[in-house]
Amino acid sequence: MRFTRARVVPVAVSLATALLLGLVGPVAGKWDNPACVAVGIVFSSGWPWACYAFLMGCFRPSRIESMLLASVGLAIGVVTYYVFKDMYPTIPAGVESAAPVPAGMESGASSGGKILVWGTAAFVFGAPLGLVGNLARTPGIGGLLFRLLVPLVAFVEATQRLHVEAESQGPVFTTTWNVTRVAACVVAVALMGHTVRSRRDRRGRQHGRTEAAAPAQRL
Repeated sequence: MRFTRARVVPVAVSLATALLLGLVGPVAGKWDNPACVAVGIVFSSGWPWACYAFLMGCFRPSRIESMLLASVGLAIGVVTYYVFKDMYPTIPAGVESAAPVPAGMESGASSGGKILVWGTAAFVFGAPLGLVGNLARTPGIGGLLFRLLVPLVAFVEATQRLHVEAESQGPVFTTTWNVTRVAACVVAVALMGHTVRSRRDRRGRQHGRTEAAAPAQRL
């Protein structure tokens, strides 16, 4: 019973989180207030999905399980994302709800091609991201480079989107990605500081044990 629960619970949590990941972006996009727009922008971008796969690897001791959960979870998230958008399309601003919905945005409009392309990409790239998350469990400097992956992805994506899309988007878009860049830098610095501090603490404990053992050896 305990063995079964230890296997089933992580899988159930992974899949439930994947469903939530796929829903947050399109659901938030249904509202026009700045907070919801910002949430929609973030969760319709790439780095939160990379973060999901990374965390799946961080929380599982098995590398194979980390890779499988990350791949399957990302694929489920992609399917959820596009199925929800098909079922509840977002009507552009200025179009009345009683007016005909623009072609391609009506409920039930197929996103099968996007699901196939992005679902396959999610499944393929989820495995290495899950593996990186598992390797990030390595304490000290050895795992630091892996732990910095998600802040790096977020910073690069934010910089690229600001460079390419900022002029054609509104102020919420620009603010969201500027905040993302700052947050990515803060997280990266915090991770490096935590690694350095942990390394010093381990050295201090080892030095203390060595000094404590020295008198006993002389006796």
